[in-house]
Amino acid sequence: MAINLVKGQREVISSGNFTVGLGWDTNESQNGADFDLDASLFILGDNKKLLSDSHFVFYNNLTSPSGAVTHTGDNRTGEGEGDDESIIIDLGKIDPNASELCIVVTIDQANERSQNFGQVRNAFVRIVDNSSNSEVMRFDLDEDFSIETAVEFGRIYKRNNEWKFEAIGNGMNGGLQDYLNKYN
Repeated sequence: MAINLVKGQREVISSGNFTVGLGWDTNESQNGADFDLDASLFILGDNKKLLSDSHFVFYNNLTSPSGAVTHTGDNRTGEGEGDDESIIIDLGKIDPNASELCIVVTIDQANERSQNFGQVRNAFVRIVDNSSNSEVMRFDLDEDFSIETAVEFGRIYKRNNEWKFEAIGNGMNGGLQDYLNKYN
């Protein structure tokens, strides 16, 4: 049975091979433009900075250098049930200098389309054990992000040789560029 997390809660990840599934629904855009939400993952060292530019995994860089992190591709509409985008993680292959994996979702062209996370509902991040294909933990974002164009859904971090997931749910208003500035 999956653990339903609340913001700030931390849980041990018992599987070394899992999928981070991200999902959301969108309201009708005021200007009729479609929403395109994008999942990204930043592989960080102890200094909270990217190990290299190649350690930023997103729709234009689908695989980390070691092959430990694989983005399954950009879903440009978010249509359908279940996960809208997924990131597969194999901790057995992770760079030994990695201490944190930051999971971020941004709205593509948010400013141009006058879109923000206040127009997004039913957003979630979940961890699925790849060996059993079962959901082990889930965090539903129920906060209203009325002006934010990017949200850090969660982070996976290593402490005392143990990997944990933390439900974050913090938004930023500058989109993906804010996170690139923060972690570069």
